[in-house]
Amino acid sequence: MEPRHAGEVEWTAVPAGTGTWMQVLIGPTQASGFFMRRFRIDAGGSMPAHTNQVEHEQFVLAGRAAVGLGARVFEVGPEDVLFIPAGAIHWYRTVGQDAFVFLCLVPAALDRIQLADGAAGS
Repeated sequence: MEPRHAGEVEWTAVPAGTGTWMQVLIGPTQASGFFMRRFRIDAGGSMPAHTNQVEHEQFVLAGRAAVGLGARVFEVGPEDVLFIPAGAIHWYRTVGQDAFVFLCLVPAALDRIQLADGAAGS
């Protein structure tokens, strides 16, 4: 794969979120083991409580957010690293006036988002 600039990759809206966008920086046409995605949650935006079928390895690039993971809530910012186990209920809510931006690496496997009952946290 030839290098490319992330600015050339289209942002798509994440329907479950509010003000939530995703880029697939490395996907199934480039890799077979892991995919790399970049998420942006605009100031005032959120992603409701949900689960995924695959684990997430995340690296925060910019902004701050409250992140719910199970019964715990963490405030994270630039250069923080998160691990979201497969099947764990989690959610995101921006903190402050800046967008929250992070890289998310996931295994190249079937994944499905499932909103949690009540979708709390957003």
